[in-house]
Amino acid sequence: MPGPDAGPSPIPLAGVVGWPVAQSRSPRLHGHWLARHGLAGHYVPLPVAPEDLAQVLRALPRAGFVGLNVTIPHKQAVLALADSVTDRAALIGAANTLVFRGGRIHADNTDGYGFVANLRQHAPDWVPAAGAAAVIGAGGAARAVVASLLECGVPELRITNRTRLRADQIKAEFGARVVVYDWAQAANMLEGAATVVNATSLGMDGKQPLRLPLDALDPGALATDLVYTPLDTPFLRQARDRGCRTVDGLGMLLHQAAPGFERWFGVRPQVDDDLRRAVLA
Repeated sequence: MPGPDAGPSPIPLAGVVGWPVAQSRSPRLHGHWLARHGLAGHYVPLPVAPEDLAQVLRALPRAGFVGLNVTIPHKQAVLALADSVTDRAALIGAANTLVFRGGRIHADNTDGYGFVANLRQHAPDWVPAAGAAAVIGAGGAARAVVASLLECGVPELRITNRTRLRADQIKAEFGARVVVYDWAQAANMLEGAATVVNATSLGMDGKQPLRLPLDALDPGALATDLVYTPLDTPFLRQARDRGCRTVDGLGMLLHQAAPGFERWFGVRPQVDDDLRRAVLA
């Protein structure tokens, strides 16, 4: 029994750190789960400038924080500030989930998990080994997608990026199954591909469209877009017009959040239609 002077149990705090961070849907997402499970806890947006990141991260555990999600531009910087980094986050070169325990910062990357869980939920008959995967883009999100697709057993991973150097770096780090295509030849990598992923921000509201002819895309392929604003991107509509199955990008955001929520608040949450509606509201 605690003595008469023992204070109340601290309410766990978590949040999302970025610069800026007002656009993040994570507070709505985690707030929905906290309310659904009747948990004491809060999840807040934390706008932190890059030059203040180290100082803020060290202070948060002392302020009752149990962990954070990390968004742009801090996903790479937090690796150097963490006390331990999972092999997965080290391979991807970025972290999106931090857990604070015993004064130590543990960094992980759950983006690849979220990507695959989204496909398995919305295209349950998807078979990664059925054919090559084609990934458009070579940024941080693309690296998480590449790692997860190779782990799932795709026989070949084709990648293209406007700046070829970044795609070449992925090949150098991820090995022989990766084949790099020049941006000008990107349409060629769709031929025979069983899984096609837009891992760029092209097609997002306010961005340039993704100008990629889909003539070579097999109607039996699965097409997915990491962009979820808009939910139904021009890329997904064009793929669907060719007869492809399509999966939007919102589910990746929802699924990547679940492991962090479980580590911080002790409950494994469900990703379902109620959650999608809450996040889109």
